[in-house]
Amino acid sequence: MKLVRYGKAGEEKPGLIDDEGNLRDLSRKIKDVDGSTLNDKTLKMLRELNVKRLKKVEGRPRIGPCVGSIGKFLCIGLNYSDHAAETGASIPEHPILFFKANSAVVGPNDAVSMPRNSKHTDWEVELGVVIGRKAKYVSEKDALKYVAGYCVINDVSERHFQTQLTGQWTKGKSCDTFGPTGPWLVTRDEVKDPQSLDMWLDVNGKRMQTGNTSTMIFTVAQIIEHLSSLMTLHPGDVITTGTPPGVGMGMKPKPKYLKEGDVMELGIEGLGQQKQKVKRDK
Repeated sequence: MKLVRYGKAGEEKPGLIDDEGNLRDLSRKIKDVDGSTLNDKTLKMLRELNVKRLKKVEGRPRIGPCVGSIGKFLCIGLNYSDHAAETGASIPEHPILFFKANSAVVGPNDAVSMPRNSKHTDWEVELGVVIGRKAKYVSEKDALKYVAGYCVINDVSERHFQTQLTGQWTKGKSCDTFGPTGPWLVTRDEVKDPQSLDMWLDVNGKRMQTGNTSTMIFTVAQIIEHLSSLMTLHPGDVITTGTPPGVGMGMKPKPKYLKEGDVMELGIEGLGQQKQKVKRDK
């Protein structure tokens, strides 16, 4: 299934995309696509619905973040061998963890707003993993059973804030609008292998990132095993798993960053596409 949330920001309704690409309303079946519904029982019920009996949503409503009321937004850094190489970083021994503030989350096509005085705002296409079952001390072998689904995330980053404002990476990752998520949450039964997905990102129509999840240093299953040994993961938690090469910070001979008016387009095989126009906070 491709689960969506649509409508005005803060007023999104649950829906799904049918086989013909139509948006169908789910508000009579579930309250939201969030931690309260992303469980095996509810997902099984949704799979068994006669989709054609669901109300078709007319027009082109805004598509919101594909997960509502996100609990934890956990992020893995430097998790692609080719991305680590372009930044000159060493391969990490363990997954690098940082957090993104929930207030950064926006819809997949909402504008991205650069903070005041920002000159180093960057792009990062990433595979998002949405947890569907309470997970603690989960083994790598069983880890994917705890996944509700997958989605596209743009881990927008302000590199000066991230690396020069003393402290953790979170400073450069948590600015408002720095977490476009969606368009869909694709349930795990439709993703045969999360370690074999093509991904890409363009800026103003020029290809910047081309990659595949096969070059992850730590797989989705290994990440879940590691994180669940540190903290309990809950349904509705989101993990974004790192980015392939081609970020602005890694451009040669000098870095290239976003400016007002730029347009980012990005996507992952089978998980949909995003498009954001860049504006600047006033």
